[in-house]
Formats: sequence, C-alpha cells, structure tokens
Amino acid sequence: MALAIVYTRGRQGIEAPLVTVEVHISNGLPSLAIVGLPETAVKESKDRVRGALLNCRFEFPAQRITVNMAPADIPKEGGRFDLAIALGILAASGQIKSEPLGRTECVGELSLGGELRPISGALPVAVETRTAGRQLILPRANAAEAALVGDAEILPAGHLLEVCAHLNGQALLDPAAINTADSDRDDSPDLADVHGHYHAKRALEIAAAGRHNLLMVGPPGTGKSMLAARVPGILPPLREQEALETAAIASVSDLPFDPAGWTRPPFRAPHHTASAAALVGGGSNPRPGEISLAHNGVLFLDELPEFDRKVLEVLREPLETGMITISRAARQADFPARVQLIAAMNPCPCGYLGDASGRCRCTPDQVQRYRARISGPLLDRIDMHIEVPRISHQLLRDGRPEGEESSATVRSRVVAARRRATERGHGTNATLTAQQVKRHCRLDDAAQQLLEQALDRLGLSHRAYHRILKIARTIADLADSPDIQLPHLTEAISYRRLDRAAPQGQT
Repeated sequence: MALAIVYTRGRQGIEAPLVTVEVHISNGLPSLAIVGLPETAVKESKDRVRGALLNCRFEFPAQRITVNMAPADIPKEGGRFDLAIALGILAASGQIKSEPLGRTECVGELSLGGELRPISGALPVAVETRTAGRQLILPRANAAEAALVGDAEILPAGHLLEVCAHLNGQALLDPAAINTADSDRDDSPDLADVHGHYHAKRALEIAAAGRHNLLMVGPPGTGKSMLAARVPGILPPLREQEALETAAIASVSDLPFDPAGWTRPPFRAPHHTASAAALVGGGSNPRPGEISLAHNGVLFLDELPEFDRKVLEVLREPLETGMITISRAARQADFPARVQLIAAMNPCPCGYLGDASGRCRCTPDQVQRYRARISGPLLDRIDMHIEVPRISHQLLRDGRPEGEESSATVRSRVVAARRRATERGHGTNATLTAQQVKRHCRLDDAAQQLLEQALDRLGLSHRAYHRILKIARTIADLADSPDIQLPHLTEAISYRRLDRAAPQGQT
C-alpha cells in the first residue's frame, strides 16, 4: 500500500482541531518531506521517527516519503505528531494493518528508542476524540488526565511496539481507568484558623455565595491574605463541565495535573510584578494567563495598587465578559476567564492609615495618589469593598468562646444559597443580566428610596447600582428569603464604602 491516513489532534488555544496525517510512499530518491505548515519541532520529527522505527527493528522505506498534515492552514507545532507520522509510514509500507487506523486517533512524542513521551493538552484531545466517536491512543503519562473524560475510550501506551501490537491485533491495549478514590479530598486551608474578623468572614461568605468580586483594605499583617486563601474552601465543588474546562486550561499550560483534586476550584495568586501577558495570556503561540488559569475559581491580587496600572486595566474586559481573546498576526485564541476576583490593599502608602498604633504620617494627597492607582472603572467592577482592621490580642488568641466556624459549615450555607439562585433559572447572582435584575431583585418603596439616596450620596454608576442589587439578592438567598428586605439592602450598600464618582471621560 502506498497511501495511509492517520488521525491526530493539534492544539489551538484550549481546542484540539483534527489533523489528518496522509503518508504517501512512491518511487524515487530516498527522502522524507513533511508539508502542511509544520513548525520547526514538527520538521525535526523526521529524525525522531526514523530513529524510533530503526531501533524498534522496523524497516524504514528507502523511497520517497511525503507526509501531508491537513488542513494546511493550521500551524502544527511540537512533537505530538510523531506517533501519527510513524504509524502512517508503517501502514503505508505494509508493516502494520491500516484498517484499525480509521477508528483511532493517536498523539504522542517519540524518543529515539520508541518510548512514548507525554504531550501537553491531552484533555482537550480526549474531549474532541470522544465527540468524533473514535478511540484515543496516547502516552501512558497522560492517561489519568485524559480518562477524566467520561465515555471516552482511552488506550494508554508506553512504547511504539505496544501500539503496533495493538493495531495488528496481537496484544490489545488496556483501557485507562480513572482513580477517583480521593477526588473529594479537601486540603484547602480552613476558615476556622482565622480568629476574629467576623465582618470580613461574613463578606467572604456573601462573595462566595454570589460569586462577587471582593476588595479587602487594611494595614499589613491583619490577615487579608490568610482570608483570601480560604475562599476556595468555602466554594462549592466544580460541576463536571466546569471541572473539564478548568482542567483543559491547566492541560494546555503545562501545569502539573492532579486528578484527585480536579473538582476543586483553582486558586491563583500572581505577584504584583506580573506583566499584562502573564495575567491575561500571550506569546507568539498564545498561552493562557493567570486569569484563565483561575477559571471557575479565585484570582487573588495582593497589594493591588502595586500592580502596574496598565496591567490592571487589561482585566476590565475579561472581568465583565468572562472571556479573553489573544490575537496575533498568524493566529487567534480564545480562553475562558470566568473568575472571582479577590484583591487586597493597604489603606495608604505606609499601610497604617486609621490603625490604632497611630504610625501613619501620610498626607491626604499621598493617600489620594496611592488609591488613584486603581482606576474608577476597575473599582466599579469590584462588587464588594470591606475594611480588615487590626483585631485585639485577646480575640486573636481566643476567638469566639464557642469556637470559630469551619469552612465546611460556611460552605453548606453557600451551597444552599447557590441552589436557590439556580432554582430561579440562572447561574450565580453576580452574572445576572439587567433583565434578570429587574425580575429577581425587586424592591419595595422604602428600600428603593434608600437605594436612590445612597446612589446620590456616593455618586455611584449604573453598574454599581446593579451590583448592589445583586449583592442584596445574595444576602436574601443566604437568609432563605424570597424577597429582598430592607436589612438585606442596607448590608449590601455597606459593602460599597470605597466608591467614588468616576472623573468625566472614564468609562
């Protein structure tokens, strides 16, 4: 047989487009040409494939070999196509059966000895292969990750000879089985470790229940970072589709993958020196940034004013839309970025404004310039603003006499509140549309009058107006109230203390 076709998958953002590898062997001077927009690593695969075939005691055809990778307009990169090219050469030269290749997809990098090395982005490949109704052969090191896709036929292999024996019907590969024994394990820091800060804990519970963005302001060492690290522990476990989306992003970013904790919401805390590309993604071959790596979880920005202002401004659009698009001259990639932003900052440059120690010597102008590093439009997108003051030594030592609430206790209330939101026919309260706000966040006359007074006094934008209503709706859900009551609205307004009127011209 002079022509063989093998199916494999490329990588484009978090997608895995189908790539058809066509191998044609004809008479002529011995050569191996790879066409179809291959990048350098793919062009080098000819040497890896040749070495692997010879070391596995296969015959490398001394003829003209042409490998076409279709479609030709999708850039091909990495060593993920090695296995497909090798199988195509073997099938075209009649050394393995070609019939099983029609119902099989394969990915994997080959060593010179024929061992299969892991690739990045195995999870999106498994998802697309399941949709196509084919079985997937891939390196054994990627098996646990790919097997998370239910109903997918995953066949892990460690060596090229194992794959060839399977295709020839001599020794079939065993399907991968996912180990979910510890999938519900929760080793997140416990909220009970934090003594005091009951107002901040209440704000965290509301933020988790409605998936609201939160900004904590307080002197250094008061526990802002400690509180933020405990937010994932009070969030509900991810649903299967959410977990697959989050795991797919981690898969294409080459992060270590832990199948046991794949339903836990991610927590990302980039340093304030991070660049815009590190936060939202970038590169000539677009990769996801921190905001996408935190998809369906928490993005924690400590020392918020210390981030470069231009870096913070790139967060405005993805915080609003839940999606980030990275465009380059040759390609474009879309990454989901539906995150809950938790941020922390000092109240002034020295950090001790309003502290009982009286150590602050910052002038009002210095405080204003410091806070102005966070633009009005970005602050407007943060639903809740709270103060985290220093607590007494006795409270720090003892906490509540009856003991501090654990993350599990708070999480049970959060889960119940989210269930009430789901029963109304929408997602979390933070994602309510304007029409849904009108339908589910109605106020009586007294509450409406209070809200209008707050809008005039604080100079709030229309976006802030809707966010207050969403927070009030979440507070009502936590109280198992079908309607927003005046105390719910009053508490929601109290979480907008840092609001200021945006200067003209800002949007």
